[in-house]
Amino acid sequence: MVIASDAAAQAQRLYPGMAATQARALVPDLVVHDHDPIGDEAGLAELALWALRRYAPVVAADPPDGLVLDATGATHRHGGDEAFLADMVARASAVGLTARAAMADTWGSAHALARHVARPTLVADRGAPLMALLPTGALRIAPPMVAALSRMGIDTVAEVEAKPRAPLALRFGPELTRRLDQAYGRTAEPIDPVEAEDLVQVRQVFAEPIGAPETLARYTHKLVEVLCAALETRGLGALKLDLRFHRVDNRIEAIRVGTAKPVRNVRRMNRLLCDKLETVDPGLGVEIMVLTAPVAEPLDWRPVATDLTIAPVPDVADLVDVLANRFGARRLYRLAPAQSDVPERSFRKLAPTEDTRSEAWPRRWPRPSRLLSHPEPIETVALLPDQPPVSFSWRGVRRRVRRADGPERIFGEWWRRDGELDAVRDYFQLEDEAGERFWVFRRGDGERAVTGDLSWYLHGLFG
Repeated sequence: MVIASDAAAQAQRLYPGMAATQARALVPDLVVHDHDPIGDEAGLAELALWALRRYAPVVAADPPDGLVLDATGATHRHGGDEAFLADMVARASAVGLTARAAMADTWGSAHALARHVARPTLVADRGAPLMALLPTGALRIAPPMVAALSRMGIDTVAEVEAKPRAPLALRFGPELTRRLDQAYGRTAEPIDPVEAEDLVQVRQVFAEPIGAPETLARYTHKLVEVLCAALETRGLGALKLDLRFHRVDNRIEAIRVGTAKPVRNVRRMNRLLCDKLETVDPGLGVEIMVLTAPVAEPLDWRPVATDLTIAPVPDVADLVDVLANRFGARRLYRLAPAQSDVPERSFRKLAPTEDTRSEAWPRRWPRPSRLLSHPEPIETVALLPDQPPVSFSWRGVRRRVRRADGPERIFGEWWRRDGELDAVRDYFQLEDEAGERFWVFRRGDGERAVTGDLSWYLHGLFG
């Protein structure tokens, strides 16, 4: 039997469930691989461990072909929910895996939306009725149960929801109503997080559940001390920390923090974790706390400078960690020059603690302190076509120009694309009557129409 088929096979109308002999008869040169369920299970476990290290503190395999992640409080580090899913799907595609991802309030709902709606990603609004429109097979029930429901004229989740529960439970047992309640969030569905032997991990089990903030903070400090000792034994420093709180109602609350450099400083790690304890809901109490370093690297030893005449280099890694965990790692970066004359390509983003390269910022012409993400069109009045404007209107405000300098001519980079072969921009620095300075340009050289239509744009603001 055909267990799975790729896009090329499906184009030949070969689908899972078809007899293998029939598939070979339809496509004589068919490439067939034996089904390896043990290998698939091992590969899914490795994929879950990859997602744990990169995306979320609570990850589990969802056999036969899925992962489930509790991404609460983790998506802001990747730019939001949509960017979180898009990055996951893109990285899976880069290694040859076709993936779809959905985010919803419950595991059951996300499981169904990822397999039936996402193309390739979907973030469902809270309480969205998408689940009701899906077929009954989306409830993670066995195919014989799906067929029996179909014979009764029940084909969608909404129809199952509308039926009285007693007859359904009598005929199909508790499985159908349990899956329905899990999809709608009426019944909790705990996630058993994936764990690996090489993960540096410590835990604390309580005889009585705890829930007071000061108690959680005290035991967090104790776990950090034990984890730092374990990291020191291995010569490692943590780049990410996951602190999981296993509640008595089988739910898991988790927080994740990251560091710019490998670290095993107790005070610093404790501060980062305690700053996020306010986001943890202990519920009726926490019975287990688990602290894990999913990403750890060798911690390099660096000698301390003994020459008092040399000014020490300030270490801003602690500040970077606090800001990155509060606002998101993608919102914190430093700029470095890039080899390009086109303004929007003349810089690149680096990690806050990354060393700068040998390139230096160009000093031939001043550059604005703020460059707009996209040049914005402006209306101008100029005495001559090749002269700077005497006034311009931007965002509904008209400004008279007191001083102007330019032009600085910048050509397109013809080796990138054909459209830049003849592109020309003439940049001017303008100062209005209020003393504000602007960076504007005109498309075209005024002689050949192919270089531009002589329209004006504002591209930056000087400090």
